[in-house]
Amino acid sequence: MASVRPKTVPEPESPYPTFAAGTMKKYYSFLDNVWSKLPAWAGPSVASALVLLMGLTIRAEWLMILVHFLKWTSPGNGTVTSAAAAAAGSITFDEWLNVRFAGFTNVWLIASFVGYAIYFGVGGFLHWYYYRLRRESAHEWKCQPDKWLPPDLEWHEIKIGSISLFIGNTLSAALVIWILNDGYSTVYYNISDYGWTWFLLSWPLIFCYQDYLTYLTHRLYHTPFLYKHFHKLHHTYKQPTAFSVTAIHPFEFVHVQAILVSPMFFMPVHWVTMTVLMLYIYYHGIVDHSGINFKAHWWQPWQPDCLFHDNHHQYFHVNFGFNAFAWDKIHGTYRRKDRIYREDIYYGKGKELEKCTEEELSEEMSERTSENVAAYQSEADKQEMVQTVQKRMKKPAGQ
Repeated sequence: MASVRPKTVPEPESPYPTFAAGTMKKYYSFLDNVWSKLPAWAGPSVASALVLLMGLTIRAEWLMILVHFLKWTSPGNGTVTSAAAAAAGSITFDEWLNVRFAGFTNVWLIASFVGYAIYFGVGGFLHWYYYRLRRESAHEWKCQPDKWLPPDLEWHEIKIGSISLFIGNTLSAALVIWILNDGYSTVYYNISDYGWTWFLLSWPLIFCYQDYLTYLTHRLYHTPFLYKHFHKLHHTYKQPTAFSVTAIHPFEFVHVQAILVSPMFFMPVHWVTMTVLMLYIYYHGIVDHSGINFKAHWWQPWQPDCLFHDNHHQYFHVNFGFNAFAWDKIHGTYRRKDRIYREDIYYGKGKELEKCTEEELSEEMSERTSENVAAYQSEADKQEMVQTVQKRMKKPAGQ
């Protein structure tokens, strides 16, 4: 593999305010210096490891893992044992809150510090490694190699993402302290409590529950009213980056988070199952918004490649699934080669090529040719996408 080293690459004007621009410049200079001392093969491995770290820590999931581990290893194995909890029925609501959320401030401060440090540190690294260091070779790694998020929108997604991260860390800290203080949940710690059969079945069951309900919710937010008033904010970023993952309207952010954690309160779920599935979801959330042509691994036949969700941002009302493309296949919202998808065409079904004007076909051709062939499973798949539109046009592309 050819060595990738820092070099002078033309960049747009900094999207950050003066103070942030200076800080990022120093951070990038530090990375330039460190990277020059590392072997070339280390790049992809380090990037993948840091994406995993970002998924683990950005919303305080590491604290949840720690709390579950402590309760798993405690003498009571996670059962309610505190005297205060036992007396909860005889105390006032204010006292009950003080019991259940004791220590919240400290946990929130730790979660927020680590979350923001990782958001800017790892997010900044990915931006540096791909969008700066490898900018000239974008056709090797970027889903939309000829199109870049404008500098002002980069700053915008960081601001919106930071607000949602604040909400996410607050909710996660509250959940962590609730579990730590023996608040009600259906999480269990001994496999023997429900047996191995349920333990094994609960993995696909909970995964499908979370992913399908998230698909339906996401699709709901793509109806005209909810899209225009809530979800459109997230689609400001037609070329998403790792910073886009939390750049969501706060109302929608809380809604989706509630869906993801809801199994903890109405069905028996082992602590390992819950934490691993949440980490999987957060990891792929970052990957799918990165704009980088990450491919699903061989052991993930349900998982779409990064291009799947990048297409969602590029074409708006299509490909609503997150960690499984099956829901889109079942409901007919999977991107089709014989349809066009635009921001003003709702409901995920697109518009048939036969009903498109010449201008619409020309715009569609421009979008399809801008996609990176390397992000597809094969060059033939990409060519088929382009040629399907080309056949409908009166003139071949380029004439």
